[in-house]
Amino acid sequence: MKNRFLLWSLLLAALGLAATLLVWQQLPERVPVHWSLAGAADAWRPRGWLFAPPAVLLLAALLWRVLPGVSPARFGVDGFERTWWFCGMAVSVLLAAIHGMLLWGALGGAMAIETVLPAGLGLFVVLVGNVMGKVRRNFWLGVRTPWTLADERVWYVTHRLAGKTMVTGGLLAIVFAAAGLPPAAAIGVLLPGTLAPAAYSLLAYRRQVRAAGH
Repeated sequence: MKNRFLLWSLLLAALGLAATLLVWQQLPERVPVHWSLAGAADAWRPRGWLFAPPAVLLLAALLWRVLPGVSPARFGVDGFERTWWFCGMAVSVLLAAIHGMLLWGALGGAMAIETVLPAGLGLFVVLVGNVMGKVRRNFWLGVRTPWTLADERVWYVTHRLAGKTMVTGGLLAIVFAAAGLPPAAAIGVLLPGTLAPAAYSLLAYRRQVRAAGH
């Protein structure tokens, strides 16, 4: 799984670089790099900036590869390696998709950014949330609060909840985007799914302490 993750991430970065070089002569001197929630471009950069996303993807993949090796004892990724590499692949695909969106926009392609972006983020959250219950205690991935890191049981129940809230929020974001609702509404439903488990971890920790009689 690790080797496949590195291979596919390298391939995505190479494809992004190749695509940028292929359309280089067709790109304007300044390209849009940010859009408002209304779908209007509101920030531009020199076209050379489009080489940055493939570099960021490659650096992120290398970092994802290095982090397991520097994890403290008892906080490694050995117990959920497949999930670790799956989430890393999801990040790489998301970064590649964002680069593709930037290239398409720079070439003047029609794009309903107010629909594409929330739906894409929703899909990413669904994919990651679907495996969140398999993530074991570590310093890099998951709901890393003082309470989840302090207690294995609190980590477990928090991430079981996170899996449900993230998948629910991601699906709602996709539905909202497809229904043409304002992007703020679609993105807004993602926030509780990621923030609520962090608050819940404190409640779960206090309950655990009371149960232990401390």
